[in-house]
Amino acid sequence: MERSILHSDMNCFYASVEMLHHPELGEKPLAVGGDPEARHGIVLTANYPAKRRGVKTGMALWQARQACPEVIFVPPRMDLYLRFSRLAHEIYADYTDLQEAFGIDESWLDVSACIDSVRDPLTIAQEISERIKHELGLTVSIGVSWNKIFAKFGSDYRKPDAITQITRDNYKKIVWSAPAADLLYVGRATKRKLAAIGINTIGDIATCNPKILCAHFGKIGYILHTFANGRDETPVCPENTVSPIKSIGNSTTTPRDLVNNDDVRMVIYLLAESVASRLRDQHFAGSLIGISVRDNGLFSFTRQKKIPMPTNISDEIARYAMQLFAANYQWEKPIRSVGVRVGDLVADEYWYQTDLFVDPKMREKQLKVDVAVDSLRRRFGHDIILRGQMYFDRVLSGLDARAEDHMVHPHSYFERGNQLGKEVFYE
Repeated sequence: MERSILHSDMNCFYASVEMLHHPELGEKPLAVGGDPEARHGIVLTANYPAKRRGVKTGMALWQARQACPEVIFVPPRMDLYLRFSRLAHEIYADYTDLQEAFGIDESWLDVSACIDSVRDPLTIAQEISERIKHELGLTVSIGVSWNKIFAKFGSDYRKPDAITQITRDNYKKIVWSAPAADLLYVGRATKRKLAAIGINTIGDIATCNPKILCAHFGKIGYILHTFANGRDETPVCPENTVSPIKSIGNSTTTPRDLVNNDDVRMVIYLLAESVASRLRDQHFAGSLIGISVRDNGLFSFTRQKKIPMPTNISDEIARYAMQLFAANYQWEKPIRSVGVRVGDLVADEYWYQTDLFVDPKMREKQLKVDVAVDSLRRRFGHDIILRGQMYFDRVLSGLDARAEDHMVHPHSYFERGNQLGKEVFYE
């Protein structure tokens, strides 16, 4: 039996959630990003009124203001967005346990087992769309097809609040006539390279000799040829096989340049507290600690390390991050921005191998302290309780790390064992 795959994509997700919580804004242009009064921040997403005026994801806030002077900026609230993402997955779960997140606002659903004489995949897509609209107040665009790649193409084909079915009868008319850049994994650089050899549409990719594509792009050439012909047989992973995101982090451009390790330690602890709190809010822990550093000459680098046990304890995250920094920065220039992230996420109740050299009772006490601090800050504000070191520089410690740039990194399509089909396509 041929598979029935849906790809559900929540429209302008961050901005749409914010509009639910700011009904007074009506249809005014809105963008989710950093602090426009500070010296940092980019647009994470914008609503459709802002997009129509030229505001684009990834723009610096000042560029967005130039494109649309009346745009209203709101800071990101990732905890809120993750909650709405979980609510959407609860709706999907009423139809299938084969639901694979592709970021927090997109998911593939294999609904093959739901198909019967009453419900076809298009009917199920319409049901899901209506439930998301009425139960969550959001809209989704859904693609329907027999494979994941064309299902995603369908969800991107018409927006917002649309359903597009890509079948074996219409895919050449709909998919093949689209620009090459509309195919998953054709980015700007690949688009330029394809155009240089006369390939401008997905149909051009599909009908090109795969040996030519391989000569120019290596293995990805075969993959793109397979994608364009609808031959991808990658399964939809079962629900909760992995978290919908692979890391959570915070980064900030500081109100003044950092000139010594004490300055950096203060900022890293602020960021680590924010990251740890978000991990606990989402019931995650992670076993990969990463940092990013940019000096005032705009040179930047990132470093990461595996740690013995998954953690969502702020002190552990900060200590590992500080070790990474001390081992990799020689203070040639002052520092302008710092980021901390935690990856390799697992559920916080997931079993793990303990470390012989770590006291589990001490870790439990540290976690209880963090949870108590979370509770106090939710009730009385962030500054109700601070680490002693924060009083040495109230300019730096005055950063509200919870409102700083929040990084959520989705999983790559290829991380889950992409299968390009069992047939031999190339000789």
